[in-house]
Amino acid sequence: MGTQVVNAEDVESFRVFWREEGTWQVSTIPARSAISMEALIGALSRFPGEGGVFGAVTVNDEFFVLVRESGQGRQIVVSDGAAAWDWSLAEEAIDMLGLSEDDVEEFEPAGDVRLLEDFGVNGEDIELLCGNEDLYPDEQLAAIADRLGIATLWARASA
Repeated sequence: MGTQVVNAEDVESFRVFWREEGTWQVSTIPARSAISMEALIGALSRFPGEGGVFGAVTVNDEFFVLVRESGQGRQIVVSDGAAAWDWSLAEEAIDMLGLSEDDVEEFEPAGDVRLLEDFGVNGEDIELLCGNEDLYPDEQLAAIADRLGIATLWARASA
């Protein structure tokens, strides 16, 4: 599977978002904290969150990884499962999901697309966004942020 090791220059953005006292918070994290799943999960462990903490990483214009860490465990989705064939971060995420190269499809998400259902974004919406080849990964995540009602916070975190 993965051939290109993700480095900080490949990471377009790494945002962490969580709910605190019923209000969403969004923060940008340095790219170097998202070059591996171990680093990404380590970064998430520093944040509180009612219902867990989420990390969203975009790599070049290729894919995003969305992770939810909560008391119920870890949920992961890779926007394009086939990214695992080319990128180390996607390969690590697919491995954590217990999937193999044969289990992923190009332009289809891999993992638990239901990770935001507790907050009003259903799995079908995520599948449709990930399958939309006209949207770049950062645009897909912005659309998810909009559905969560945090589009303004999301945009502000990237500025």
